Amino acid sequence: MPKTITKKNLYPFTYSTIELVKWPVSSVLAFQTTCHHPVKKNTPHIETETETNTKNTSSYKGFNLGFHVGDNPTTVKSNRDYIADKIIDGREIQWLEQVHGSEVAYIDKVANTPLVADACITEKDDIALAIMTADCLPILLSNKEGTKIAAIHGGWRPLAANIVAKTITKMDVKVTELVAWLGPCIGQDAFEVGEDVYNIFITSDPLFSSAFQAKGGGKYFANLHTIARIQLEKLGVSLIATLEECTYTNENKYYSYRRNSITGRMATVIYRMK
Repeated sequence: MPKTITKKNLYPFTYSTIELVKWPVSSVLAFQTTCHHPVKKNTPHIETETETNTKNTSSYKGFNLGFHVGDNPTTVKSNRDYIADKIIDGREIQWLEQVHGSEVAYIDKVANTPLVADACITEKDDIALAIMTADCLPILLSNKEGTKIAAIHGGWRPLAANIVAKTITKMDVKVTELVAWLGPCIGQDAFEVGEDVYNIFITSDPLFSSAFQAKGGGKYFANLHTIARIQLEKLGVSLIATLEECTYTNENKYYSYRRNSITGRMATVIYRMK
């Protein structure tokens, strides 16, 4: 049976609003943000008279990290700067323009603008990789030596397009040397999909039937954690850490696009120690 590192092996970061991932790679650090700012009082953002954004900015709460969701850009930049300056020791962060595809970017130098990709890899210790989510599954990978790391945006479309396998292939390491982490995402009880999504996975491998629960009327409840775990184990990855918290039901902790279409984005960040 594959060895699994459970939530018991995770411990809180200095700030209760950020989870620091603990896995057996001491030279690699990673963390998961929530909708709350690590230091500032977690009150909703209030627009000034000069702001023209007409959307309900209270939906973004205190620590939105996505520029593309309609929040005040100054607030988002401040939140991103906080991560760079206070948490990751001034490393540059590679942000992505995630399009629910299967493109994997290899990062040697941080681009000035977000790269269009749904996964990224680096060997540089002065670069941090970030994935934004608000229901999709964040997936982190590292080899046991901590020399190569990857971050994956695990929505059902990227998973169906084999983004996990493509990322591992591009990392060019032995799968037996890989450690994986699966973070918070929408839980199975809240993630309803159609028969088309069910058939995509079942057609590729009947093993995925364990990731779906029939609701009736051609609808299913899907489990992204189970889908990703099956893919990882089929590829030979046996060390898998998890933080199985539901973004949809944990309204006071996480953003959720399915719960609130106007909402912020969390970030899952990984970087190598210098």
